[in-house]
Amino acid sequence: MMSKRHRVGRQQQGITLLGLLFWAIVVGFIALLTIRVLPTLNEFFTIQKAVNKVALEGGSTVPEIRAAFEKQRNIEYSIQSISAKDLDITKENEQIVIRFAYNKEIELLAPVFLVIKYEGRSR
Repeated sequence: MMSKRHRVGRQQQGITLLGLLFWAIVVGFIALLTIRVLPTLNEFFTIQKAVNKVALEGGSTVPEIRAAFEKQRNIEYSIQSISAKDLDITKENEQIVIRFAYNKEIELLAPVFLVIKYEGRSR
């Protein structure tokens, strides 16, 4: 038989139902954000890779560079957010520099959207 002192010191430990519900909502929201944002990050990195390739190998005139980017865009099916006309093509220190910027609007829940502003340039 347990003494009175041992019975008092033994309390239940664990998470409450409300605590569990709270953490389930937090984890669910983070998972939703991840699922919605990862494809846009993949597209950004694909655009960055295509811009770098075009800057190195694309040509020397603006129309040649735009045509080379459109060719890359047709090869990389995941580039949907920009086209060749959205590129800002300049020459700095005898090197071609291609800049791009675009906004991506992601629907989280019916009236709630997340806007991400992507921008980059060739190396």
